[in-house]
Amino acid sequence: MYIAPPVHYIEPLFRPPSEADSLILQVTNGCSWNECSFCEMYTQPQKKFKPRSETEVLAEIQRCGETLHNVRRIFLADGDAMVLSFRRLEAILQAIRTYLPSVTRVSSYCLPQNIANKTPEQLQALRTLGLSLVYIGAESGDNTVLQKVRKSETFASTRDAILKLKAAGIKTSVMIINGLGGKQYSEQHALASAELIDATQPEYLATLALFFRYGERRFTETFGEDYTPCSTLDLFTEMQTFIKHLDLQQTIFRSDHISNNLVLKGVLGKDKAKLLAQIQQAVAYAHSQGPNWHLPVYGG
Repeated sequence: MYIAPPVHYIEPLFRPPSEADSLILQVTNGCSWNECSFCEMYTQPQKKFKPRSETEVLAEIQRCGETLHNVRRIFLADGDAMVLSFRRLEAILQAIRTYLPSVTRVSSYCLPQNIANKTPEQLQALRTLGLSLVYIGAESGDNTVLQKVRKSETFASTRDAILKLKAAGIKTSVMIINGLGGKQYSEQHALASAELIDATQPEYLATLALFFRYGERRFTETFGEDYTPCSTLDLFTEMQTFIKHLDLQQTIFRSDHISNNLVLKGVLGKDKAKLLAQIQQAVAYAHSQGPNWHLPVYGG
């Protein structure tokens, strides 16, 4: 006898690498902004943004409780579950507590602008109900770069959102895109991004390299004529500048996405010297290959 799975997905489905073992609950479809020129995640017609039916989501959570056992982690998909109202998020988290009592962590992607719509008291209530980690794609701390890639945020809006979350006891994992500003804006992108991370001291920090699985035309048309792709040497040098200017106390750092030519892992700041030494080796090798040398990037 065929038994329907407890959850329904509108594919493709995306999640952070660290959520590989999590139960994914798709509480929205797509991304409420979905204008960033570098992002190809929600471009298919079926991924047009829409909150999923509350009744449907709550029923799925109940079914999961009846059919799945010892679920420890849940990731709320798609692109920014925090766009939902406090009331709906509260209902979802309460249902998870009721039907999946073994869950110890609930997390989601988040646009900073959606934190501005939540009061400190509401965020604290969501934390009490189990929301303990939010992934924020800051991409850059430089306002010029953010504008050129049609990001709906600024240095200030991202900084304020991260600090607001941290004040509520919700951990943050922040992502920066290596090479997002191209050659022209590489240094200011690295410096402003380091300033943003220093100002917010996130619990987790990750970087990936700019890449395009379906081609870069959409990105370059949006960015403008001053976009020149970074060579591998440029990417390594930009990463060197970024790490050099970080002043972190206890942030877990990962640069191990499939797009990265140079895998880096450590805790900042205690591993800063080690990471800079590894980057310097990569820079020296890239120099020996010539200024335009470029390793293939996943999806390019």
